[in-house]
Amino acid sequence: MDMESHLLFFFSAIGAFNGFLLSIYFACVAKTKRFSNYYLAFLLFVLSIRVIKSVFYHFLPDLSGVFIQFGLSACLLIGPFLYLYLKRFTTDKPVNWAIHVLPFSFSVTLLGFLFPYWSYKTMWSPWMLGVIYNIWLAYLIYSFKYVFPILKRSWQKKKVDSLEFWVLSIYFGVFIIWLAYYYGVYVSYIVGALSFSFVLYLAVLLLIFKSFKKTSFFKAQTKYKGKAISSDTIRALESSFAVLKEKELYLNPKFTIDELAKELNFSKHLLSQYFNERLKKSFSTYINELRIEKAKELLQSGKKYTIEGIGYESGFNSKSTFFTLFKKTTGQTPSQYQSSL
Repeated sequence: MDMESHLLFFFSAIGAFNGFLLSIYFACVAKTKRFSNYYLAFLLFVLSIRVIKSVFYHFLPDLSGVFIQFGLSACLLIGPFLYLYLKRFTTDKPVNWAIHVLPFSFSVTLLGFLFPYWSYKTMWSPWMLGVIYNIWLAYLIYSFKYVFPILKRSWQKKKVDSLEFWVLSIYFGVFIIWLAYYYGVYVSYIVGALSFSFVLYLAVLLLIFKSFKKTSFFKAQTKYKGKAISSDTIRALESSFAVLKEKELYLNPKFTIDELAKELNFSKHLLSQYFNERLKKSFSTYINELRIEKAKELLQSGKKYTIEGIGYESGFNSKSTFFTLFKKTTGQTPSQYQSSL
């Protein structure tokens, strides 16, 4: 291969290799052991198989038909695992994975046994390949309902946390890869593999950038330097915060630090400094902690709320945000916390 081919091979294969590593990480190493991570691991695994098959098929066209058939079979499971990951991430209820995975796995295995790729190439391509891509597309369309609420909040310029941002990246990344493979026959077969590498690294880089952007340590140190809050002011602030808790102002999902400043008759700047210097947390973190405490009260009350309803009653405008923050704060999902009572 010439230099250009070497570079093309490297950039198309590196994504698949890192996809395999990430699938192992989410399945075995990730600190948060949740089923959504396992579904994400399988999603990355089948995507990586599909991509590595494309890479070798492009550079080694005489590749064994068994490997090609294995890659196409893995492609059939991309849609189901994407759906399972998104549904499990946004709900606390168990997902019946078997009805989405086993029928496809059994069908493609039986089909490969009865009509192997190396003997029925014209049947597999384009006919079976078309069926596989259409099933993938159907799951993309069906899964959109799980990312639409996050997109809606983003369009309304409401806060989207890092985990939700990651979910959006996964969904649209898989959609871009589907487009690349579906229309790749009109340009080059390697486009799908290159798209996977591009999407994978772009999602990771954007997530890292978003995390760094949220860091306010250096900004806070410079902003408040030489402007310490007096003891009398701190006592006045702490007394005034009783109003926030008594009126349960934090139950309003759109409650802002500007509204708190107006209610307590303090400047927004002073409140921001108090949260950062005295409490060592942001305003949103403080408010969400109060909402979690409210949710725990409702879970203990015995009233007939759904878990999702408790999230909304506690001031959260997204069930995925509620589940994520509750698990992060208490170490349990809302259902697990309620069962432990």
